Amino acid sequence: MKQVSIFAVLVIVLLIVAALGGAFYTVEEWQQVIITQFGRPVGDPVTTPGLKIKTPFVQTANFFEKRFLEWDGDPNQVTTKDKRFIWVDTYARWRISDPLLFFQRLTNERGAQSRLDDILNGETRTTIAKHDLIELVRSTNREFISSTGATDMEEEEEIIYGRSILQAEVLETAKKRIAEADLGIELLDFQFKRINYVEQVRTDVYARMISERQRIASEYRSEGAGEAARIIGSKDRDLKEITSVAYRKAQEIKGRADAEAANIYAAAYNRDPDFYRFLKTMEVYTRTMDKNTILLLSTDGEFLRYLERDR
Repeated sequence: MKQVSIFAVLVIVLLIVAALGGAFYTVEEWQQVIITQFGRPVGDPVTTPGLKIKTPFVQTANFFEKRFLEWDGDPNQVTTKDKRFIWVDTYARWRISDPLLFFQRLTNERGAQSRLDDILNGETRTTIAKHDLIELVRSTNREFISSTGATDMEEEEEIIYGRSILQAEVLETAKKRIAEADLGIELLDFQFKRINYVEQVRTDVYARMISERQRIASEYRSEGAGEAARIIGSKDRDLKEITSVAYRKAQEIKGRADAEAANIYAAAYNRDPDFYRFLKTMEVYTRTMDKNTILLLSTDGEFLRYLERDR
């Protein structure tokens, strides 16, 4: 019984020593581990998750990512084939494909980022220097439409490669350099994040853009003024035509009415000329005389004919 107790105590002491010495370590799903002994790798990389054991005090567990990692390049000033000075900002995605080689060549992620800086920045400069700026900006030869809806008035340059092909070119050449260097990493993707002119060129470009927009706006205003003049002229012409037609119809109606009235008057006159003469004279009396009218007429005047008869 005493021996069993001593054995149990020894086991507990060994477990405490192992725990204090770091004999146990846990590997997560997104991790992979290289065990080093006095700084040198020993054994195969540990890539399966779970609780693992190593020699305490002697061995060290070096953890590395399994997941995709980000490389974000610094903006660099680059010259294109057509001598345009631009700032290019890039980014990429990569992963650790061989943790042992990665540890031996690069040690850690900081070393990998530094090596990727050299490779990707160099390949970016080389690729851009072989192509014109338009190849870096556009990917197809589709017709360019501005935000105002106007087509670009400048002569379009034909796109032979395009932005997507240039990105693929940088990716492939960088992959080859990484494979030749045996770095234990894999480059997954590369993209141009932002492209812009350098400051001294940007001002001139903006001035040119403003001038171009002003020219297009002036053309629109000129076309609008011409269209307005055409509409006003058409309106005036239509108004005159309508007025002329209406006046002609009014005169025709008036002429027909006068003719009909003359016919009625003539018919009435022919039926009883004396009565017609009497009516017309009465109308004249009504229009020319009222209670305040004073007339000085000779007794033999025609105007008093019916007044004399009435008397």
